[in-house]
Amino acid sequence: MARRENSEINAGSMADIAFLLLIFFLVTTTMDVDSGIARKLPEKTDESPKVTIKEKNVLDIVINRNNQLLVENENVQVVDIKKLAMDFIDNGGGLSQPKDDKPGEPCDYCNGAKDPASSDHPSKAIISLQSSRGTTYGMYISVQNEIEMAYNDLRNKLSLKLYNRSYKDLLKDYKDDPSKALKAKLDNLKTKYPQIITEPEPIK
Repeated sequence: MARRENSEINAGSMADIAFLLLIFFLVTTTMDVDSGIARKLPEKTDESPKVTIKEKNVLDIVINRNNQLLVENENVQVVDIKKLAMDFIDNGGGLSQPKDDKPGEPCDYCNGAKDPASSDHPSKAIISLQSSRGTTYGMYISVQNEIEMAYNDLRNKLSLKLYNRSYKDLLKDYKDDPSKALKAKLDNLKTKYPQIITEPEPIK
């Protein structure tokens, strides 16, 4: 009886299929990317500067462990934060920060109520956001977003008034063409409405 030889299996096509499947999964698979807040922390200094801050120039926002919002000790909703922050920052009830031993000037671009009991000037308006150790991350981010939108809306309005383009559009233009003229406009808007946010130690 003749001996039959075992025929070899051609695995070349299987390797090609496996390679194609690998490419397919690499292309179609989505990867979750952690999102956060773009916030630049202040540099540590050896000596803390002594600065006198008026109580009316600080807007106190507190998030307790039950995710309840308190603004100046009054219960509010997340959707109220943006308007409250804008009214506070844009109040313009006094003078700007003094520079080079020169007295400050009134805010000639502010459209607020000029309430003497509220902030003097956008350059003096400080938003204090204090959370609790029991505050959820989602709630904290929501409040941060509302505060961010308040600053952006104020800059948008002023940008439309000064340059006939929104602050958002200027940022896009600068990304495409980082010219000195666009940078000067953006710096001017940021100077007139500086983002001053302080975050005290969380409540235990």
